[in-house]
Amino acid sequence: VAVPDVVEATNGADILVFVLPHQFIGRICEQIAGQIKPGTFGISLIKGIDEGPEGLKLISDLIREKLKIEISVLMGANIAKEVADEKFCETTIGCKNEKQGEIFKELMQTPNFRITVVLDSDTVEICGALKNIVAVGAGFCDGLDLGDNTKAAVIRLGLMEMVAFAKMFCKGPVSIATFLESCGVADLITTCYGGRNRKVAEAFARTGKSIEELENEMLNGQKLQGPQTSAEVYKILKEKNMLDKFPLFTTVYKICYEGRSIQDFIACLQNHPEHI
Repeated sequence: VAVPDVVEATNGADILVFVLPHQFIGRICEQIAGQIKPGTFGISLIKGIDEGPEGLKLISDLIREKLKIEISVLMGANIAKEVADEKFCETTIGCKNEKQGEIFKELMQTPNFRITVVLDSDTVEICGALKNIVAVGAGFCDGLDLGDNTKAAVIRLGLMEMVAFAKMFCKGPVSIATFLESCGVADLITTCYGGRNRKVAEAFARTGKSIEELENEMLNGQKLQGPQTSAEVYKILKEKNMLDKFPLFTTVYKICYEGRSIQDFIACLQNHPEHI
């Protein structure tokens, strides 16, 4: 039986699973902070990042700070309806405690939901957030009828910016191999061909309506993660004076929120520093 009260639901739990839009996590953690028993640990499926006083703040770090528990993350090429229909897919668990990662694998893995555990939690999580920005770019590409070659370039350049961002802003070492897991290139591809961020961004390019209007029309008012994450990334990059090193992330933000012409998106690709 579902328990609607989050405090009651978490009281006495051994394991917590966090699956909600990232803008609500702080409030939820504050509600349950006094209910967590010693030894509880958790896993986050939340795809987003937050801004902290020192710049980038991962959602898992926010949960760790507020609840004082160990947190793993799960990210991958996992479009929800296909997972629910039990179509085969892979996913990645990133953990700092390998034993906990293996417990989550044992709990969650099925014949059609195959899991790899890696000890590179921060990179796994940052992939899950940043790929949504790239998916918005892929949607622009579709809305402008730029074709599959251009879309492939968006995916490649977006992946390069994801790697560069992770190397600059993750506290620990960043393994390039993690980008070859489901959380990396696989999730990026599936999100750029399916998923809500691509779909709404295509409608944005075709209709000229605002992101907010399209969220109301197409998502019943739910918020897209891609534009919001681009805004958070933009603020961090601007503070660090690094906007010019991430033109795809920056242009997605400016088109979504500052009225930049969507035609500028192709110029961003043509003049990308990867080509210089």
